[in-house]
Amino acid sequence: MDFALTNKVALVTGSHRGTGQIIAKTLLQEGASVLVHGMTQSQAEASTEQLGAGTPVWGDIVSGEGCDQLLGQCDALDVSILINNFGAADSGTWQSQDEDDWILAYQKNVLSAQRLIAGMLPKLIAAPWARIINLGTVGSTSPNARMPGYYAAKGALANMTIGLAKEVAGSNIRVNLVSPGMIHTPEVERSYMQLAAKRGWGDTWAEVEPHVAKDIPIRRISRREEVAGLVAFLCSPLADAIHGQNIRIDGGQLGIVD
Repeated sequence: MDFALTNKVALVTGSHRGTGQIIAKTLLQEGASVLVHGMTQSQAEASTEQLGAGTPVWGDIVSGEGCDQLLGQCDALDVSILINNFGAADSGTWQSQDEDDWILAYQKNVLSAQRLIAGMLPKLIAAPWARIINLGTVGSTSPNARMPGYYAAKGALANMTIGLAKEVAGSNIRVNLVSPGMIHTPEVERSYMQLAAKRGWGDTWAEVEPHVAKDIPIRRISRREEVAGLVAFLCSPLADAIHGQNIRIDGGQLGIVD
């Protein structure tokens, strides 16, 4: 399937590693020109070297100054796709996280996206075609007890996304939120393999994953490539009628309609 992204320019925040890097790779494979973002110049350049393509851009977008630095590098480029993938969760509980922790979670997971959207919105509205996709989590509507600041911030990101979609109604921008459940990463696999050794679940990921995913109807956790594929589809003209949606990719964990 051709997603018709050739000659489109996309900025993917946090694409120096993890799911963001896979999103950048997928968009590159679909013919898009991708601005590969790192918090530092070395991170961005290392990622483009790994990908074998893309244009490195950088800025510590946890701060307003870092967002301005990134926006300055994008200003002369014809960016029509903004993917706010960057976000970060810090471990903690209600009793261990203080006010500063909550503010930092908001800076990382809400204002990092809000500042970039605000900076790019005038040009995106004036463009004949544009996309804004934010990366959330199913925890924004079904949070765990742990990491309360992170989940509260992601809930605010979800709310912000829908409000933005209403704000740009009638324009050529499509705005959506992609909310993954647990994603298979090396870090996640390593953590659960350690737990598996204690609980006797098995010695291979193939043996362990069904235990990890026992409450997920598809009996496995999502892959980064699947999240990236959904993001790429939402970027494409094929998804032009999808707007203002919070699309979960969690293997059906939060409910299946019978």
